Amino acid sequence: MKLPTAHPPAPYDGSALIADPIHEYVSFTVPYATPDPSERTEKDLIDSPWVQRLRYIYQLQSARWVYPSAEHTRFVHSLGTMHVAGRFARHLYPFLKKAVPDVPSAALVEEFLRITALVHDIGHGPFCHFFDDNFLHGFGLSHEKLGQIIVREHLGPLIKKIRRSPSGPFDRGEELNPDHIAHVILKEKGKDNSRIPRWINMLQPVISGSYTADNLDYVLRDAYMCGVAVGPVDLTRLIHYTIVTDKGFTIHKTGLPALQMFLNTRMYLYSNVYYHRTTRAIDIHLRDIFGDTMKLLFPSNPAKHMDEYLTLTDWSLLEDVRRWKKAGQSSLRRLHQEWAHILGRDVKWKMAYSTVLKEKGIERGMDFPSHEQFQQQIQKALPAKLQALPFRVDMAPLDPRPDPKDTRGIPLLVFDPGTKGVSAEPLEEFLDLLPTRLVQFRIYALDHNQDAALSLAAATVLNKTPSSMETNF
Repeated sequence: MKLPTAHPPAPYDGSALIADPIHEYVSFTVPYATPDPSERTEKDLIDSPWVQRLRYIYQLQSARWVYPSAEHTRFVHSLGTMHVAGRFARHLYPFLKKAVPDVPSAALVEEFLRITALVHDIGHGPFCHFFDDNFLHGFGLSHEKLGQIIVREHLGPLIKKIRRSPSGPFDRGEELNPDHIAHVILKEKGKDNSRIPRWINMLQPVISGSYTADNLDYVLRDAYMCGVAVGPVDLTRLIHYTIVTDKGFTIHKTGLPALQMFLNTRMYLYSNVYYHRTTRAIDIHLRDIFGDTMKLLFPSNPAKHMDEYLTLTDWSLLEDVRRWKKAGQSSLRRLHQEWAHILGRDVKWKMAYSTVLKEKGIERGMDFPSHEQFQQQIQKALPAKLQALPFRVDMAPLDPRPDPKDTRGIPLLVFDPGTKGVSAEPLEEFLDLLPTRLVQFRIYALDHNQDAALSLAAATVLNKTPSSMETNF
């Protein structure tokens, strides 16, 4: 008896498009018209509560109060990162196959990077990185560690049932491993990674490296959404000149100028958006009240209360603090008043002094003195009558250069077409073309009455001559 011939899906069956202002269209997999009940697709993952939660977490924490159009969220950034990761995967696969013969199918590798990129921010809380620094670190956590829990314990069963990428189905018997995805989200130092397939470790820099699916999307997206004019980011050229060799993740020497443009553009965004003087002033104010706020809203370790963490977002936090206006407790009403200043853009702290600290012989990886140390020294340098003056020192680090001696074990290598060699040495020469490690150093006070005294004290401590360019006159 002749068996009926299996018919392939109709054109466009099983895939769809999302319109996007940065990448034009982002493709994703959806169930076939005649679905397989045992299969799940990217649509199922995108529509899951944990991914949808990112719609309610803003991409630019405090900077959106400075740039009114920057109302985009971690959700749209995650979709864009997924798209860029897929482009990397399709381009890198032939090189990866040559370097690691036992690599799985091209469809699985593509989907592995796409899903990892989609969930790379899944653990973020309200105010994103600020939340890490001012809440999660108190529990020994980070958004990456929470992301690992979410991937392994909440999204894992769904991820295992995804069987194809936009390019096609996996080979028979292949499936995604949530543990491997969690590994790439946060490659933990000191942990035995010998059981992680080599091809996964070689692709780690696509998610966490000098230029990644993550930062390539957020630089393009944040600049566009803020309305900030920045230098070019040649995404296509950077991907084209990225390869995988038997030594690891590598950029062709011809691609270094495109990398230079990207890193300079990223540093411009840090200087003028992420570390904008008003953005940092808002963060200083937030830091004063955030601990007390979280003790009331979420006093427990999030890792032990993930069901409650699912509903903790920017939206939920802001709505909760707004309700404190009519609270019976005076402590809640006082906190509401402070939050009302922030939400009403009544900026408490005013910039009195600003300068840039250069590396000045400090080796890469070493730290400048802390802002607390500088604050103590500047306070001592003030006139006696101003010793009690309230002010804050803020230090925002800017380091645009990839580190050829990357301590995480995933350095960026360069292929030299002249010598046919692969090493980090050409990167050393390339670093000379980029700005050195910098720190944006600022002093904030409650008003501008003592700007001159604070500037003089800061210049004394920093051995600089104050000028009108460095003060807020």
